[in-house]
Amino acid sequence: MAKKQTFVDKTKHKGAASGITVKFIKTVKSETGSYKFNEKFVKLEDVSQVTTLK
Repeated sequence: MAKKQTFVDKTKHKGAASGITVKFIKTVKSETGSYKFNEKFVKLEDVSQVTTLK
């Protein structure tokens, strides 16, 4: 018996996510003087909010 629902059909039912997700990389200077990079994904409503990240 054939499948009634494909993977494409499953993804169509999900609503479009509002906003965008960007990768935020922050540099932190350690006590020894070396630099570390902290990475995280941040969800924003608009691209113009990228400059407000700290």
